[in-house]
Amino acid sequence: MNGVLIIDKPAGLTSHDVVARVRRILHERSIGHLGTLDPMATGALPLVIGSFTRLAQFYASAEKVYQGTIRFGFTTDTYDAEGEPTSPPQDVTLRPQEIEALAANFRGLIEQVPPPFSAKKIKGVPAYKLARKHKQVVLEPVQVEIKELEIQGVEQARVRFRARVASGTYLRSVAHDMGQALGCGAHLESLRRTAVAEFTLADAHTLEEVAAAAGKSNGARGETSHVARAPSPACPGGTTESSSASTPSREAAPECSPRREPWEAETTAEQVPEGRKNHSALDADGAARPTGHQSDSGPLAGEGARATWQSLESFFIHPRRLLPQMPSVTADEPTAARIRAGRTVNLPELSRARQVKVFAGQRDLLAIATRVAGTLFHPKIVFKY
Repeated sequence: MNGVLIIDKPAGLTSHDVVARVRRILHERSIGHLGTLDPMATGALPLVIGSFTRLAQFYASAEKVYQGTIRFGFTTDTYDAEGEPTSPPQDVTLRPQEIEALAANFRGLIEQVPPPFSAKKIKGVPAYKLARKHKQVVLEPVQVEIKELEIQGVEQARVRFRARVASGTYLRSVAHDMGQALGCGAHLESLRRTAVAEFTLADAHTLEEVAAAAGKSNGARGETSHVARAPSPACPGGTTESSSASTPSREAAPECSPRREPWEAETTAEQVPEGRKNHSALDADGAARPTGHQSDSGPLAGEGARATWQSLESFFIHPRRLLPQMPSVTADEPTAARIRAGRTVNLPELSRARQVKVFAGQRDLLAIATRVAGTLFHPKIVFKY
């Protein structure tokens, strides 16, 4: 099963939790995501499935769009609402004019210090590990780009915003730095991702919707979808389907299964890992690479796989919508055979393109081909079906 599926991630789940659930729902081992969301955050989480995990490399620097709320009046150690307060609370009444003037300083290319609970490394050690042990964390500022920062509302101590940012930008740091500039402290109270590259919330589906659609085909074969249950109130630190902005507990109740440590189970050498204390590494700092970890269930085969695909086909992004910056071409059968064999092909109508998407038929994305000379293209990636 190859495809790109956009999940509307609920609050309370790590990005890895979502990947693990979809692996169980689809009975598909090869699934990765295109950019970590904190458990507190909600919104668009693109998943690449099957051979399409190889598309992740093209989304490593994808820009992202967010809506969120900054709470002024005190700071936290994680720079968001899940952290412990690190300054006494202050009564704050903000004026729209001062917030607009302040926001102007955060637009464009800026120098930003990443949060102490982040994936950034200090002498080879992730900063979050040092911060968790209450050791000093000194991180160097890095250049990031905030392409748009729109103030949508100012209500007493809270500021609602919309931001379009380049990869590597920490919105938690934006909130923290704004509070420092005003001298009253601030942290990121809520965050919802509305777009990643060409994918938006209009393309997104909930885990329940995906499970229900897959369950129909499974039910026809006498099977049920494996979807993790929401925890009881006694287990606030576990996984939950709730989409509210409530803050999950730091400690699970004794009877709960232990929570995964932040970067377990989905970190690879190529990946932007998840993690701070009990949540993932960033608000918007680059695309996570897919992983090869396997689910408990093997891939479906034969009629079962076809039935599941047919029931979910409308949920997946049409392959012709992927990577819109690349032109598409439909290969005839001899050309498709050469591409499947990894051989160079002649595409004269695309002589000015650097890379192209090659299709076999209307929907099957066969390859990403790179121009090597003139009108000759070599298949950089060939997808298996």
